[in-house]
Amino acid sequence: MSFEQIALEDKQRALLELREVKELFASRGWFPGTSGNLSIRVGDYQPNDFQFAITASGKDKTVHTPEDYLFVDQHGKPCEQTSLKPSAETLIHCEIYRLTGAGAIFHVHTVWNNVISEYFWDQKSVPVDGVELIKGFNIWDEEAHIDIPIVSNFAHIPSIIPEVTERIQKHIPGILLRKHGIYAWGANAFEAKRHLEAFEFIFEYVYRWELLKRSGQR
Repeated sequence: MSFEQIALEDKQRALLELREVKELFASRGWFPGTSGNLSIRVGDYQPNDFQFAITASGKDKTVHTPEDYLFVDQHGKPCEQTSLKPSAETLIHCEIYRLTGAGAIFHVHTVWNNVISEYFWDQKSVPVDGVELIKGFNIWDEEAHIDIPIVSNFAHIPSIIPEVTERIQKHIPGILLRKHGIYAWGANAFEAKRHLEAFEFIFEYVYRWELLKRSGQR
């Protein structure tokens, strides 16, 4: 499907949802220093043919302006004539969409997701045992165990892509970049938001639990 064939109301809906999510996450302090990026897919999907709206690069996400978003294709190239630049990490969104067929991807930088990604870097994943919020990923096993993957963070974004491709897990809707942030996704904006909130709760829980174990207070 070409970008021109996508219904106007679908494009407008994506922009409205991005605005609402951006406002909510900004109120939580999840976009320090213009960091982070959000995207929502529009139109039909094929692994090598899709389009999505994404936050523009370098914008203050605590305010709303007409230059906050743009539409790009499966290669991260703008679908319309624009002077806006997509987020520097758009290629990561492209790869996640290609591999998962997700409807939305949200990426934020928090102290918890940065610290936990470094703490467990040697294991290349964050082990989580029996935390209730695992159910937020539609995993309902009692005392479930999951491992949230961590990949390298390079200034050269294309160098990150092979690790993302290799490490994404079908049943875990998120991936950590070392000392950088979490990418969480879902079938739509609501689900991606739910997954992101579950990840952030889990990261804080795991870190605090590790502190208690080390201090002998467990």
